[in-house]
Amino acid sequence: MALAYDGAIQQLIDSFARLPGIGPKGAQRIAFYLLGADQQEAQELADAITTVKARVRFCEICGNVCESSPCSICSDPRRDHSTICVVEEPKDVMSIERTREFQGVYHVLGGAINPMSNIGPADLRIPSLLERLKTDEVKEIILALDPNIEGEATTTYLSRLLLPLELKVTRLASGLPVGSDLEYADEVTLGRALSGRRPA
Repeated sequence: MALAYDGAIQQLIDSFARLPGIGPKGAQRIAFYLLGADQQEAQELADAITTVKARVRFCEICGNVCESSPCSICSDPRRDHSTICVVEEPKDVMSIERTREFQGVYHVLGGAINPMSNIGPADLRIPSLLERLKTDEVKEIILALDPNIEGEATTTYLSRLLLPLELKVTRLASGLPVGSDLEYADEVTLGRALSGRRPA
């Protein structure tokens, strides 16, 4: 049987270990760092978590994170509302925004099709995307999903779903390594992939 710390410290370690990308040793390091931190630093972290849970929501139009809905991108009249870039997660929106190459709007699916994790098309924000396409305003859909198995499956599914709508459907060009995440792509690579997008 594995040894554990008593009470509150073990509870904190267990809480950190449940976060993505943090293993048991990393969780233990963070917990002991906070234990040694002054009261103000610990309180600022607690306040930041409480504030984000209270204030941050998802945009009613695109699904991006925001404090007031619709988000600043959807409500910006200077953006090209005829082009929608479809991404998996809100973090992907910021990755594309950093390139300064895209002036359209976004649609966040909230994940990708992944049968191994029991995530199908019905679990994603696909119906709200189709609802947005009912206006004559939208002319192009850019499928900017992660170049991995799940992203490719979702791209293929959406390409077939959107085909009868007679919209221009494109996807990111090569330049992004297969098996990687948009979050980790540098601005130059992602910018070239956006500007060189091709039909899906």
